[in-house]
Parts: sequence; C-alpha cells; structure tokens
Amino acid sequence: MHLTLFFTYKASLERWQNIGMLEREVALYKNYQAKGIDVSFVTYGKNDHLLFKDRLPGIDILCNEKRLSTKLYTALIPLLHARKLRDTDIIKTNQTPGGLVALRSASLFKKPLLARSGYLHSEFTANRYGKNSRQAIKALNEETRLYTLASRIEITTPAMRQSIVSRLPDAEHKTTVIPNYVDTKIFTPRKTQCDIDLLFIGRLILQKNIFALLEALEGLDFRTVIIGSGPLEQKLKVKANDLGIDVTWKSNVPNHDLPDYLNRSKIFILPSLYEGHPKTLIEAMACGVPIIGADSPGIREIISDGETACLCGTEPESIRRAIKKLAASEPLRNTLSQNSRKFVTANYSIENIFEREHQLLQEILSED
Repeated sequence: MHLTLFFTYKASLERWQNIGMLEREVALYKNYQAKGIDVSFVTYGKNDHLLFKDRLPGIDILCNEKRLSTKLYTALIPLLHARKLRDTDIIKTNQTPGGLVALRSASLFKKPLLARSGYLHSEFTANRYGKNSRQAIKALNEETRLYTLASRIEITTPAMRQSIVSRLPDAEHKTTVIPNYVDTKIFTPRKTQCDIDLLFIGRLILQKNIFALLEALEGLDFRTVIIGSGPLEQKLKVKANDLGIDVTWKSNVPNHDLPDYLNRSKIFILPSLYEGHPKTLIEAMACGVPIIGADSPGIREIISDGETACLCGTEPESIRRAIKKLAASEPLRNTLSQNSRKFVTANYSIENIFEREHQLLQEILSED
C-alpha cells in the first residue's frame, strides 16, 4: 500500500516543527512505515524536502521546491507531483482546508480519497466570522463538495458525524469516527515535583477563552503556566499584568517536552468555547494530570464530570469555582488522574488508532 497525505492548506513540515508539533503529527505515519506501507507527504513548504529528508527517512516529501506562489503551487500540485500521485494507492487529507486540491488530484489519477477532518472547518469558521459571513458560506460549500465526492470520510467525534449526516444524509454510510491519538508511552505519568499549579496549552486566540481564565484567576495565589502563541499574546499579557496574576508565558514548546510540563502540573485546564477533538486534552489525560474542561463542544464529548475530569462553564466565575474545588481536594485529583489515564489508554492510544485507520484504508481499497 502507498498512502499519500495532503497537508492542510499552507501547512508544511517546517511549520509543524516551528510550532512544536512535528513529532506528534508524523508519529502515525512512522507506524505505517513500520508495517511496510509507503508514505508520501504533499506539503506547502519550500524547504521541506531539504530540511527533513534525513529526519524522516523513507517518507517521500513532495513540496514547493520550485518556490512558486502559494496560489500557483496549489493549482499545479497535481501536475508538479504527477509521477508520485499516479503511483499512490490512496490519498488522504489532513484537514478540510486544502482538501479540494486533494480531491482534484484523486479525481485526475482515479485514486480513492479519504477525507479526514479533525474538526469541522465550516463550524469553526461560522463561530469565528458569523454563520452568514462570506467566509462561513465558502467553508461550508467547500466542505460539502469534499464530503460529497470523497470515497470515505474520517472524523474525530460522534457529534461531528451527526452534524455531517444531518446536512448530507447520503454520507452516513461512508462516515467513520476515528479519534485523535496520543502516544501513551511518551505521555505517561512520572514521579516529579509539582511546581506548576495550573497549566494551559494552546493557541492564544479567542476560541480558547483565555481572557475568562485570567479573570477567574484574579486574587488566587496560583503558579500558572500558559504555553502557546497567537495573535492575542500581548493583550493577554497586559490583562494578566493588570489583574496582578502570576503567569509564566512560554511560546511553542516541542511536543516531546510537553510530558515534563504536564507531569509538573497539579491541574490542566482547557476553558475553550469550542474544540474539535483537542489533542492537548488527551495528552494531559494520558499523563494523569487532573483536568478542568469547559462544558463546550469537543470537550464534553471526551471527559465525564467527576469521573475523568471537572466540567465547568465558560464564564470566569464557573471556571474559578472549578479551579478552587479541584485544588482543594487531593482525593478528587487522585481519582480523576487514575480514571483519565485508564480512559485514554483504552480509547486513544496510537496503537489503537493506527489499527482502526489501517483497517479503514484496507476497506477503501477493497471497495475501489
């Protein structure tokens, strides 16, 4: 089998490395290689082949080596990489943005297409710009075309599947739920000193609801670490300073360093307004860190209040109550820690997810 992964529009291996997610994202495909499956990456980077050919031996990196404009490169991808695409057995998307060029390539070379989406791009765009915005309508139209014409659809939560089927009833038979994965051998509990009271990891954008988190922390004596970068970074730092909150800010940390931060933390919090199937959340659970998660789409589908985590609202006062409750109860933290680790190991280990997706790929090829 030869699997070709189309990266998200504008994404590259170099960008994955710069934001600390390279190891996490390529882990699944190293598992494919270990099973004797050939893997190719179609990326938007101009230096990806040069920079990563030795770090990712055996993976064929097809990138924008001619240094064309992104628009022109996107249009020419099926022609520039025609020889490799002609030889592949199946094409897969990493996310919906960029999916139409994968669809065009699959159609041109008569290959089956697995449209994989970790989140619903149409819903995220509607949340950001408004349901009737030009951006949301465009995202919905592109998503509809991709899902309608794809051989199979792979999404990460039952709620996403329900949303797709409600819009596209004919897609029900070809839509499969396969969650995100975590390497439970790397993300595992370790005995270490807990010198971080509260940890957040994620992009510094409105979706993550960090302003509400900062307001919830006002007046509390917590050593808080926020890992991530984004357009709101400076405004958030000013807000924290104005509120007198002790926050240590870390820019993007390599994924392989996150287990250290997670194991040093008494509590991990994700107060987002909405998510897809958040990888940082399941990585924290795999490390056995007691979790506080907002009762919002994409989070409440993963955690169970009082069993694997504490659910809270998205407003500051609710977040504050959850923090104080969990911080005050060591028995509760211990219970959540043990339960969340067991849950993730049973449901989201990379070995488990690899087997499920590998079976799906085999089904697609047998149907083609």
